[in-house]
Order: sequence, then C-alpha cells, then structure tokens
Amino acid sequence: MAEPRITFADGDAYERTMGAWSRLAGEVFLDWLAPPAHQNWIDVGCGSGAFSQLVIERCAPAEIKGIDPSEEQLAFARRRLATGVAEVMKGDAMTLPFVDDRFDIAVMALVIFFVPQPAKGVAEMVRVVRSGGIVAAYAWDILGGGFPYAPVQAELRAAGMTPPLPPSVEASRMDALRALWSGAGVQHIEVREITVQRTFADFDDFWSKTAGSAALSAMLAKMTPAEIDSLKTGVQARLQRDAVGRIVSSARANAIRGRVA
Repeated sequence: MAEPRITFADGDAYERTMGAWSRLAGEVFLDWLAPPAHQNWIDVGCGSGAFSQLVIERCAPAEIKGIDPSEEQLAFARRRLATGVAEVMKGDAMTLPFVDDRFDIAVMALVIFFVPQPAKGVAEMVRVVRSGGIVAAYAWDILGGGFPYAPVQAELRAAGMTPPLPPSVEASRMDALRALWSGAGVQHIEVREITVQRTFADFDDFWSKTAGSAALSAMLAKMTPAEIDSLKTGVQARLQRDAVGRIVSSARANAIRGRVA
C-alpha cells in the first residue's frame, strides 16, 4: 500500500489548515532575508499566493512571478493577488519557464519537500537568478518534529499508523538544504532556524484547523469513531496550554539563503 502523502491542491483548504502558520513563518523569514526594495522576484511553488502576498506587503517588489503545478491553487492565488505587480502561472519547479538571469531573488516558501527532485529545483532557481542575486528557501523541519501538526503525527505513529509526509521530506533537514545549495554552486550560504507559535481558542479550534488537510482527512475517513476519539485524546494530551486553557502550539522551520556566483 502506498504511503499517504501531504499534498495541497485546494487554496481554501490550505488557508484553513496552514495559512496562518505560513504567514507566521514567512514574516520571520523575510525579516531575516532583509531584501532591498524594487527587486524582481520569483516565488517557486507559490500555491495559494500566501508568501507572494507577504512579499508585496513588506518588500515593495518591482514584480513577483508565481509558479505552481496546481490550477486550483493558482485560481485562489489570482483572486488574492489582484495587483499588477504579481502574476501567477502553471509550471514545474524543475523546468522554470524563464530565461537565464531573469530575476533578482528566487524563493521556495514551504515547498522544497514537495519537489520530486529538489536538486533540480534549486538548480533552476540558480539558473534564473542573476549573478549576485539571492536564492533562498525555508521548510518545516518535519523529520525533526517541527511541523505545525507534529503532535498529530506523533500520535499516529504511537498508534501504529504512518502519518502523511510530503514526497521529498528528507530535503527539509538543515544538512540536506546546505548540501543542495552548495551542490548548485550557491555562495555565501547562511542558515537559521525559524520558530513560531500559535494560540488556539481550545482543542476543538486546533482540531478543526488540522483535520481539514487532505491527507489527514483521507486517513480519518478509514478510521472508526472510536479510533478517532482515541487519536484526538492522545493529541490533546501532547499539546501545551496557557494560563486560561487555550492551546499553544509551536512549529519550527529550517531556512537557507545564498547568492548566485
């Protein structure tokens, strides 16, 4: 039986389950990247346009091009990014539809572990960025327990089930990111961890924003009500609470940046 995979093809579902997490990590990442204004950007794997929107709000780009393989995600992004600065289109991270040296900055935001051959994706970002330009990414540290819904994954494993993972999950490790950037000839490589925290009103609030993901929904559909109740009880026990009983959940991403030779 094929292992369950995390995929995102629905912009609305992504916003419900990951949108707030994406924004939290993206804000810290852009503070660290500290790019100059009026740059030409490419957002590889733009999905629902969440990161592109942050770039527009915070970085005053001259332009930003978004590439994604999902028409459903792109439709959501087009509604969100109704501005002349942004343009999104269907495309493959491993064969970007742009000439060499086209951009100042290329970014993969929470995407590299979805690219079937991450090295090809990084090489393509390097190809389309000018000499001296920035190539950067950040990814949830899934194998290190940094995924926003790591408590759910841990409880699934404790119950003998395989939690859904993205197809190239190994690429999210910090050493793997370093090797990918170095292998593509990127120079002046820097890395850092990004830790973010989110508060939920209660467990039901946390669960409603977790169970809506496509991969987890598919798993839950195969479980009995008793198994789901047991899973929820175990997840709830793993979560932290603040002084008034709200759920406090943390996530961690690995980030990398460097310059094209």
